[in-house]
Amino acid sequence: MSETPFTDVRRFDSIDSTNRYLLDEARGGAPSGVVAVADHQTAGRGRRGRTWEAPKGSNLLMSVLLRPSVGPDDRHLVTTAVALAAVDAVDALGPAGGAPLRIKWPNDLLAPDGRKVAGVLAEADLGAAPGGPAAPVVVGIGINVNWPGSDQDLPTELRGAAASLRQLAGAPVDREALLHALLVALGPRTDALATAAGRAHLADDLRRRCDTLGATVRVELPDGSFTGTASAITAQGHLTVDVDGTPRTVVAGDVIHVRTD
Repeated sequence: MSETPFTDVRRFDSIDSTNRYLLDEARGGAPSGVVAVADHQTAGRGRRGRTWEAPKGSNLLMSVLLRPSVGPDDRHLVTTAVALAAVDAVDALGPAGGAPLRIKWPNDLLAPDGRKVAGVLAEADLGAAPGGPAAPVVVGIGINVNWPGSDQDLPTELRGAAASLRQLAGAPVDREALLHALLVALGPRTDALATAAGRAHLADDLRRRCDTLGATVRVELPDGSFTGTASAITAQGHLTVDVDGTPRTVVAGDVIHVRTD
């Protein structure tokens, strides 16, 4: 593809998981920048093993293999870079009804009314041999492009909770144009990971785009959960939650927006 360093784009009619495929390729020595795109995934991955099924060819399902030169404390910003690139791409194409998408910390893209449009999942292979290529991180993203066409197409439990770009735009959206725009935007976003100033810029942009700030949230961690008000995004891109007057920094975890009305 022109205007983007991501030229090795591998396409699949159907695959179990584009993330799984690229993790296997990375273990075989594949370089940074390989992209896998599928019309359908039979075992697409989400956080905590969740799955999302959509009609074949209706959504953008892709993963990218990266080998970022970042330490463990900054590896979460790889997810941020991909999420921001997706927001950039939707902005560039203008299919969100004139209003920009928002980011639910750390990895969901939301419509202006709060419905989920996309999810991002990063998986790292930390077993890279010393002296070899940087440890690979595979980041997958699934964007609801042309499905659902309306809320009535969704399972009952998802109505009002999920949306597609088609719904927001009021017309079908070109998946190929969206893929191209995303890869164009992803170049500078991933370049930013290489420097402290670039990583700070990613955190700043996340702060400006974040729908979680100011919301009452429940944070679910492996050893328990807590509820508070999301009050800040740190310079490192972490979430600060005010719990009864005490700030707690969340580096990773499931963050659920709690309705207060």
